[in-house]
Amino acid sequence: MAWFNKSKAPIAQVEKKTVQMPEGLWTKCKNCEEIIYSKEIERNCNVCPKCDYHFRISAQERIALVIDDGTFVETDAKMQSVDFLKFKDTKKYSDRLKAAAKKNGGGEAIITGSGLMNGMEVVVAVFDFNFLGGSMGSVVGEKITRAIELGLEKKAPVMVFSSSGGARMQESIMSLMQMAKSSAALAKLKKAGIPFISVLTDPTTGGVTASFSMLGDLNVAEPKALIGFAGPRVIEQTIRQKLPEGFQRSEYLLEHGMVDMIVARREMKDRLTQALRIFTRQAPVN
Repeated sequence: MAWFNKSKAPIAQVEKKTVQMPEGLWTKCKNCEEIIYSKEIERNCNVCPKCDYHFRISAQERIALVIDDGTFVETDAKMQSVDFLKFKDTKKYSDRLKAAAKKNGGGEAIITGSGLMNGMEVVVAVFDFNFLGGSMGSVVGEKITRAIELGLEKKAPVMVFSSSGGARMQESIMSLMQMAKSSAALAKLKKAGIPFISVLTDPTTGGVTASFSMLGDLNVAEPKALIGFAGPRVIEQTIRQKLPEGFQRSEYLLEHGMVDMIVARREMKDRLTQALRIFTRQAPVN
């Protein structure tokens, strides 16, 4: 029975192979929950190719989608918010501003400027939700007002792409005053007969919804965008009732006459150009 005592060679350790997966290679859709190759989403204007869910995009990406290459000229780029109330909640407002600027590479919650859209001169103001939730403070309100005044000066159509959580609470009454200021500027634009198109993207809420974003000669929304004043949860808790399916989404608002049309992101530039040519009675550029 010597084979019982036979010495056995030790089991060799198999070297474990670790696969390094680059971060951000795949994206999970928030709507259909499909795992999709990120580059495929980017090629599709940051829209899910499976369910048509529109991902949130930055102001720079939005401008690149609607303004002709190399024609955009930014205005008031160096205008930045200040903490004039020395406001502090869990963090100092000044620290929040610094952190937001560092994350976004400077700037504010909105970018304004002028450029060509399919050869047609326009003035645009584009919110950036990544900067403090696109909240409207004194600087945001001032930049919108100046953009409207630029439209008056150039006699060019004005478009605002909204994506905001509303007025910025850290600036108190000063942020609420921007609602009246921007609306008053739009009244001048309307009197001059210059078109104003408001494009509502996900999300557009609070004081932004309650002011200029619903005052367009044409109110356009992206599919399934959240649009309202108070959020659905706050409304449910207040009225103690279950809200209808799709409440405050762009499709619900279109059905109830709050928006004029819903336009997919890939069609936005051409549809806006078409609308402005009708407003201004301009023939298409060949």
